Parts: sequence; structure tokens; C-alpha cells
Amino acid sequence: MGENLNVRSVRFVTSAVQASDYPDLAGMPEIAVAGRSNVGKSSLINGLVNRRQLARVSNTPGRTQLLNFFVVNEHFGLCDLPGYGFAAVPGKVKAGWGRMIETYLTSRTSLRALLLLIDVRREPGQWETDLVHWCSVQGHSVVPVVTKVDKLNRARRGLAVENIAKTLGFLPRKVIAWSTLSGEGMEPLWQAVMRQVGPPPGSVEAELPSPAGPAPEGGPPSEP
Repeated sequence: MGENLNVRSVRFVTSAVQASDYPDLAGMPEIAVAGRSNVGKSSLINGLVNRRQLARVSNTPGRTQLLNFFVVNEHFGLCDLPGYGFAAVPGKVKAGWGRMIETYLTSRTSLRALLLLIDVRREPGQWETDLVHWCSVQGHSVVPVVTKVDKLNRARRGLAVENIAKTLGFLPRKVIAWSTLSGEGMEPLWQAVMRQVGPPPGSVEAELPSPAGPAPEGGPPSEP
């Protein structure tokens, strides 16, 4: 896939379990990435920030068990949340992941938006719909991203995206179709992230007055 030319630097900060372990990113806005195990989360993160192994890609779903924090362009934080839903993971581990995600979403004041990943071949389940509602209650925007769209032909893919959007309560045009193999969705996803975190301090864009108008696309529905 092609490179994301918008990314100049990216660095790993730390891994965490408890809120007391979260890094202090000096007021940077933060984006989190969530999705079920094997949805392609690590591949998406690596592709988005031009790093082959920044987020480890594993053949064993359910491998990520920590909150992993990164900084992109010294402008915003990126948090990789644990994958969820892999049947072979013990129940106690699943419960721990749920508590980690809940604590993060309710206590991370720098969080601006959640990238919610859904496999194009799967229908969103209760976990995804609950997560959208949860973020809406907490005031966090949700950017739905349908992954692995190269797995379906154009006709089937279009129907799948429409169904996923409807289930989650979004308009289809607000859903980003992503393929790690082809690079499709790279620019729309980056632009969605930029709308949430805003321009870097000191940039020309940051000095311009904010125009009045509707809320940025990619936010959560009012009634998921």
C-alpha cells in the first residue's frame, strides 16, 4: 500500500493497564482505535502511520492485552485498545479487557474520538453498538471504519457497508472503507482524524477562526 505522506514522525510511548499508568502527553488530543480481535486493527495502525511493526501484527487473534500509546507528528496521541471477542481467550481475561476499555473511555480527558473497526464480512454485534452508545454518552466522537473491503466485490461491499452503517446508526457516507492491501481509505481516514484533533499549534490553520457550521463528520449519532 502507499505511504501516508502526512506522517513525519511516530513514537511508542508506553503500555498501560490502569488509569494511573496512562502517559501525560502534555495536553495533546488523543485518538483511540478499537475493534474485535482479528479485525485488522494492527495492520490499520501500521498503515496509517507508515510503520510496518509499530503495532504488532499477530496470527493469533486476541494477542493485544494492554493499552498501547503512541504519539504521531508530536501533535496527537494514538491509543491501541485491546482486541475483543476472541472465543479462545479465558472469560476472566475478557472481563479484564472490558474494564480496561471502560476505564479508559470514562477517564481519559484528552480523548477526542474513537476509530471503531468492523470487518466488512461481519455484522456489528452488541459490543459494537454498546461502544457507540457509550462514547456518545461520554461525549466522544466515533469514526466507523469498515476493514478488509478488498475481500468482497464492489456490489457486495456496498451492501455490507450500508448494513453496518444502519446497524450502528450512521449514514453510509460517514463510514470509511479501508483496505490495508490497496491503501483505499487512507486519505479519508487521515482527514477524519485531523478533523477530530485539529491543526497543530502554531500552524496557519490553527490561527484561522473556526467557521460556524454543522459538527464535523464522523461523530456519533445522537441516538445509536
